[in-house]
Amino acid sequence: MSGVNEIRSAFLTFFERNGHTIVPSSPLVPRNDPTLMFTNAGMVQFKNVFTGVEKRPYSRAVTAQKCVRAGGKHNDLDNVGYTARHHTFFEMLGNFSFGDYFKENAIDLAWRLVTKEFGLPAERLTVTVYSEDDDAFALWKKIAGLPDSRIIRISTHDNFWAMGDTGPCGPCSEIFYDHGDKIPGGPPGSADADGDRFIEIWNLVFMQYEQLPSERLDLPRPSIDTGMGLERIAAVLQGTHDNYEIDLFQALIQAVVDRTGVDPNGPMKASHRVIADHLRASAFLIADGVLPSNEGRGYVLRRIMRRAMRHAELLGAREPLMFKLVPTLVREMGQAYPELVRAEALIGETLRLEETRFRKTLERGLAILEEEARDLGRGDSLSGETAFTLYDTYGFPLDLTQDALKARGVGVDLDAFNAAMERQREKARASWAGSGEAATETVWFTLRENFGPTEFLGYETETAEGEVLALVKDGIQADSLAKGEAGAVILNQTPFYGESGGQVGDTGVMVGEGVRFRVTATNKKAGDVFVHSGTVEEGTLKPGQPLSLEVDHGRRSDIRRNHSATHLLHEALRQVLGDHVAQKGSMVAPDRLRFDFSHPKKMSDEEIARVEEIANAQVLENTPVTTRLMAVDDAIASGARALFGEKYGDEVRVVAMGDASNALGWSVELCGGTHVRRTGDIGLIFIDQEAGVAAGVRRIEAMTGAAARHHLVGASKTLAEIGAQIRVPAPQVPEQVAKLIDERKQLERELGEARRKLAMGGGGASGAADDVRTVGDVKLFARTVSGIEVKDLKSLADEAKKQIGSGVVAIVGVTADGKAGVVVGVTKDLVDRFSAVDLVRAGSAALGGKGGGGRPDMAQAGGPDGGKADAALDAIAAALGAANGAAQKAG
Repeated sequence: MSGVNEIRSAFLTFFERNGHTIVPSSPLVPRNDPTLMFTNAGMVQFKNVFTGVEKRPYSRAVTAQKCVRAGGKHNDLDNVGYTARHHTFFEMLGNFSFGDYFKENAIDLAWRLVTKEFGLPAERLTVTVYSEDDDAFALWKKIAGLPDSRIIRISTHDNFWAMGDTGPCGPCSEIFYDHGDKIPGGPPGSADADGDRFIEIWNLVFMQYEQLPSERLDLPRPSIDTGMGLERIAAVLQGTHDNYEIDLFQALIQAVVDRTGVDPNGPMKASHRVIADHLRASAFLIADGVLPSNEGRGYVLRRIMRRAMRHAELLGAREPLMFKLVPTLVREMGQAYPELVRAEALIGETLRLEETRFRKTLERGLAILEEEARDLGRGDSLSGETAFTLYDTYGFPLDLTQDALKARGVGVDLDAFNAAMERQREKARASWAGSGEAATETVWFTLRENFGPTEFLGYETETAEGEVLALVKDGIQADSLAKGEAGAVILNQTPFYGESGGQVGDTGVMVGEGVRFRVTATNKKAGDVFVHSGTVEEGTLKPGQPLSLEVDHGRRSDIRRNHSATHLLHEALRQVLGDHVAQKGSMVAPDRLRFDFSHPKKMSDEEIARVEEIANAQVLENTPVTTRLMAVDDAIASGARALFGEKYGDEVRVVAMGDASNALGWSVELCGGTHVRRTGDIGLIFIDQEAGVAAGVRRIEAMTGAAARHHLVGASKTLAEIGAQIRVPAPQVPEQVAKLIDERKQLERELGEARRKLAMGGGGASGAADDVRTVGDVKLFARTVSGIEVKDLKSLADEAKKQIGSGVVAIVGVTADGKAGVVVGVTKDLVDRFSAVDLVRAGSAALGGKGGGGRPDMAQAGGPDGGKADAALDAIAAALGAANGAAQKAG
């Protein structure tokens, strides 16, 4: 047992046999400690367990924790590659007791593991204890049988651990391995302790006190926290004092040698080691959701990547190298860390893109730098303006400029550089403040400038911890938000998605000591400041407070399903309707999705069904949804589709779904939103409706998952109920309903005909004669009817005209709501003498109406007062008499 994978497995198995629960490594981005840039120790994920804030279903745990130390106070970056044991990424093996066992068991387990399980000779081992820890000293003598000379008391903080200025703390006990007198160095505590002969392989922390501001108290349930560097113990077990000579690093270095042909033990030895170490850090950070950027964690990642890439160039690599090493890393570590396997494509593409861009930056920047620094000698400084121009215009980082000049003894005028940076900020601030409506948003710009962008963790997690950086109330920064007050919270990091790209923002809760904030909306301001709007439900919220952040899981899951469904629908629409289909807008909410697209006409039912069928076929395939970071041009060249309304930088996230001949996937789009992990997670896609929203733009609305299922189940029940009422099986309902509709239309026609006949006196001449009066020498048929629709009055008038042969017909129809319609008809032989329009207007006026219209032979009007029907007929008769008298005088 000497391989790294075997050692890791043996450690975990040993403690599992001894009652410990194997807990997977937490991500490199701490979810429960906003004060840390990266997870840098095994105990980080258990911090809240040790402090009593969180309860776990186990009291003993064992982990192999991935760690990074490359930023902040734990920054080993500059030493990596030049020493035997410095790394940016390393694995920390650890066993933990949460109030279960304490010193005696911890020492016993440690001694049995290193001497029995790992087989290290006891005579090569030395331990240290805190100078005041007599218990630990006695236990080492009792359990290990070590002589006093090899149990060394250390009085410094090296052997007393504390979580912070206050909180849990306690003495430590370290185990050292003696590599022998061929290696220079002395035992711990000696003047030569910094040598490489005695190497610390394990640190046992006895967490037994709680440090208060004014005193130190005993913890009621003391705990254990240990840490063993996997690379260090592997070096010991493989017979070397150099971590880079263990099997894992040798495999990675050999992969570099295979592609460069450069001797790994020659003058370029450090470059091989830098690349091997930085490859691990870069790959694991990318797998945990960190992408290269110019801020925060992304900037540290970019520095790590570019440092390795510079060494790849020093080895003579003329093409991007780092991404070609990823398969070797995955082969070596993918079994223990499956996230590497899942993210392999993203890691490779990110490294390839970054190295391609960096090589252009490096070539351009070094040429300018050489020209500007040509006349500078040792002790001189490069102009800060020049350094800023390299940074701002050519993307050449300040630290790279400093490194390139270091060998010549030339520095950089940092004061001038910082002054140039501030002038740029002032210019940007003035531009922002003068941009019309955006001027009201200056508070967000100020916060962005003061605190930087919000680190978004939501691609990988829905829970985390964040620190309150600022509070905003009524558009102004506030010192606090009290219970019941509404406002906005700005954090250093967040799992809450800010509304953008058509996807609505997350909701959820933020909880701290004595305080609870309900998040009702999350938006992005000033580009990348996440604004959490909501109300304080308990306590008082203040800047500087740490908060536990929890996104509404059910709501986020529904949103993810709907967002991924829009991608599948987009591609399905293109396949059914044609390549002219392009997204023109979208809305992704928890309960439904809306997708606008270019298309000149209404979709047929068959086309909608086909789109649904194609999209759901991809759902049933249950293929992985992958995300890559790519250059915009490369992404579009590979077939990725840009989404409407999104603004893209030089680097973009490319979301691919489904298998296809396309190397990336069946559906490939540029998208910054959150998505399901597999297409099967969508469950079901149902298109609810299709409609037009503008010229050449159509819209589909759809549902997924439980919402779609509930809708369809409800529709199915309704169909079954209809079938039961009309006494046919559900599949026959459409056909039977169509027959019933035809029958109803026929009955309505027959009923209408019967009503018309009844209204006209049953169709006989005697009925009509009762309503005929003579006005001068003209016959007037005048009748009031009810139960007849107004639209049928004209047909009654036509029938009455036939019955009287020559004359005028006036019919008033009274509706069920008390209103009335009136129609007047004039037979052809009389239209030269009388106008139906003039006569109907007289009737309408009597009904309380105004106007009326039509032709001289047929006109219609209405009025609000059906009770004046007889008065309307009399008014028409009077108008007819007046017109007749006038005509006779004229004759």
